[in-house]
Amino acid sequence: MPNDDEVFAVVTQHLGGNHVRVRCADGETRLGRIPGRMKYRNWINEDDVVLVEPWSWQDEKANIEWRYSSEDAEQLRAEGHIQ
Repeated sequence: MPNDDEVFAVVTQHLGGNHVRVRCADGETRLGRIPGRMKYRNWINEDDVVLVEPWSWQDEKANIEWRYSSEDAEQLRAEGHIQ
């Protein structure tokens, strides 16, 4: 579950390299950055549910903190956390 400064998001577009476009649960569309610790271990594709932490100095960008499996994403949708 997200902390106070984190939000759920759905990946809408893979921009190449370590950047993706995400649609956040708070209604914003942000540029997400995949950190190096996740880059080659967790493949992030379109329509994946992720947990992001928006940057405090640039709200239109965010770091991806976690990628949820498809089973976890379905459970989050069933509980009403994401759409």
